[in-house]
Amino acid sequence: MASALNMPIPQSAADEVFDNLSRDLRSRQQSIAEITEMIHVASLLHDDVLDDAETRRGIGSLNFVMGNKLAVLAGDFLLSRACVALASLKNTEVVSLLATVVEHLVTGETMQMATTSEQRCSMEYYLQKTYYKTASLISNSCKAVALLAGQTAEVSMLAYNYGRNLGLAYQLIDDVLDFTGTSSSLGKGSLSDIHHGIVTAPILFAMEEYPQLREVVDRGFDDPTDVDVALDYLGKSRGIERTRELAAEHAKHAIEAINTLPESDDEDVQISRRALVDLTQRVLTRSK
Repeated sequence: MASALNMPIPQSAADEVFDNLSRDLRSRQQSIAEITEMIHVASLLHDDVLDDAETRRGIGSLNFVMGNKLAVLAGDFLLSRACVALASLKNTEVVSLLATVVEHLVTGETMQMATTSEQRCSMEYYLQKTYYKTASLISNSCKAVALLAGQTAEVSMLAYNYGRNLGLAYQLIDDVLDFTGTSSSLGKGSLSDIHHGIVTAPILFAMEEYPQLREVVDRGFDDPTDVDVALDYLGKSRGIERTRELAAEHAKHAIEAINTLPESDDEDVQISRRALVDLTQRVLTRSK
């Protein structure tokens, strides 16, 4: 995204000052990428503790190998290092953006853990939770690199919208793969969400076609028989197909955001924009 936004901007400062800022900009944007990844990995470590996960991408999870206490501390350490790196950027708007991301991660996890029956069956609630848990990190880090580059509010919002829609598409496909993927390709046990009582888009769409599925969902999937019943309804419905369609819609919006960016003749900028567009397609077609 930083490369895709590497365009001339109105210069209010003297040329010499601007040149110094330009040389410094790339390393500051790289810091955003590093901070984003630290927040991301910290969230995975904490998620595995909350989910009692035994594996992560096909290998033993840290909490399983070393215990919950060390896994929590490892996540906390990464978050603290991210905060130190964030503070060193000395940009209050960027600090606020990425601090909000951490708040969103916690809010999303809380929304998943403490839901009413109505909320569990609401697509709007599901999408809001998905934004908090997955898309907020991507969208706000994309916006942060735009802000650091001194881009306009409009361009910064396009970067944000790309990240938001990419994140939502990614999670929607993740929810599909939880039903259709294999444990070996996903690096985690298939059907892990439903076994944890988590209702995702495929089941929500299936429920629209088969309202009787609501009774099964309300029972919480503690009984293996209810899981089988839910899967039977899902198989008869267009739940998987409609989830893929919704993901494709978000991917389309992400592409539109990139195509709306100000035009540039710079080859590196064009290559980076094509890569961002290609990424939306990789998200849709991935099998792991």
